[in-house]
Amino acid sequence: MKIETDLSFLRTSKQAVRRSAVIDIGSNSVRIVVYEGPARAPAVIFNEKVAAGLGRGLSVDGRIAPEDAERGLVALRRYALLAKHMDVKEVQCVATAAVRDALNGPDFIAAAAEAGLRIRLLSGEEEAEAAGHGVLAAIPDARGIAVDLGGGSLELAEVANGEVGRRVSFPLGVLRLPALRENGDQAFERAVRKMLRAAGWPGEGLSGLPLYLVGGSWRALSRLDLELTKDPLAVLDQHTFPRTALRRLIRATRRMSFEELRAIPGMASNRAAALPDAAALLAALVHILDVPEMTVSSSGLREGLLYQALDAETRAQDPLIVAAEFEGRRLARFAPHGRAIAEWIAPLFADETPVDSRVRLAASLLSDVAWSANPDFRAERGTEIGLHGNWRSIDIPGRILLARALYAGFGGADAEFPAMGGLVSAERLARARQWGLAIRLAQRLTGGIEAPLKASGITLVDGKLKLGLDAGWHHLAGESVERRLRVLAQALDAKPELVLL
Repeated sequence: MKIETDLSFLRTSKQAVRRSAVIDIGSNSVRIVVYEGPARAPAVIFNEKVAAGLGRGLSVDGRIAPEDAERGLVALRRYALLAKHMDVKEVQCVATAAVRDALNGPDFIAAAAEAGLRIRLLSGEEEAEAAGHGVLAAIPDARGIAVDLGGGSLELAEVANGEVGRRVSFPLGVLRLPALRENGDQAFERAVRKMLRAAGWPGEGLSGLPLYLVGGSWRALSRLDLELTKDPLAVLDQHTFPRTALRRLIRATRRMSFEELRAIPGMASNRAAALPDAAALLAALVHILDVPEMTVSSSGLREGLLYQALDAETRAQDPLIVAAEFEGRRLARFAPHGRAIAEWIAPLFADETPVDSRVRLAASLLSDVAWSANPDFRAERGTEIGLHGNWRSIDIPGRILLARALYAGFGGADAEFPAMGGLVSAERLARARQWGLAIRLAQRLTGGIEAPLKASGITLVDGKLKLGLDAGWHHLAGESVERRLRVLAQALDAKPELVLL
């Protein structure tokens, strides 16, 4: 899928900042997420859930238990009131498997309507479609199967070429798995295989594809993987692991106590309890679908609903670039001009790949974001923004490169950049440092404003790094500029030269 990196759309009223919310009534929890920012890359400004457990009673009498229904309705009344006073203009309220399957589901919807909420009851196929679009919202070039594991159901959706293809829903939510696994994992896998075969899965073209994991139980399983591997960058979004990792995950869920699992950073109690079942289901899917690897997507049903509402032009925008521009604009000292900086330093990096050019553009757009921090910690602030920012459509190596560039751009001591093991090659890290030093030179030369960029230029020719200044702008040169020019030249293995035109 072609991603648009042109930022001219951000100057149109169509892309004005807006506030929207999704209320998700699931089998395990009832949650509200409030978003603000550009439509293609909205940021979360409020996120709350209540573990209402609407699906717990279905196995008893096919109904939502009265106490669970009341707990859910209390949460919905609170969410409706908060959304109103947060000035949320668009609220989507959806219900999934528990309400869909419950005999008293219509009663629950009617009670929620009294709070002023209009609930859209999603079919299993609609739920799968939204999850697939959620994956595409964050990973536009995804090609594989989105797998959304909830409390009451499991959804599968084919994603490729920016579109959602075949999709299906199964009654394989985590609340149902313990009963299905009573006869052992081999019998469980046979039962899962039978369900998929009856629905025509995997079918032609659906075998041998990677999985994109959506849902809290999958994220919990990925937290366990990060803990076991001692990954130096414990970021869930786009964390990828091969099918061979399942063996260690299953062993760990059998060996570790509930207390040990619960002690993993970020692990919720209900997720820890469901880890053995989630691991068994994932193993079954990997065997049945012949999956080579799995990638976590923190963007799922809720983000998919927002993405589905966008027009084709907005969908085609690059979410990383949109988000970086928005954040850069929000924190800039003066009028933001990150794209101008990216173009100014581009002649130094003419041989880089499009993937790296995209990260360099994001770093340029974020080149002013840490100036409000304590001067002693600006480099650390830049690193934190790069590594842990709520970015979409960027993999783990990309995050590290972004952080390395920002660290250098804000003057960080090279020896103190966090070690990232073998996650990124030394050559790419060195290139990202060069981006940061070039950005740092541009910011020092211009004082953080755009006009001087138009009266200057930088080139790397025959081992010479030449900084040229037009007539009338010679006074921009100074000791601090020349010092940063020397540092950049050293990083590029070149000789610095100041040219007054």
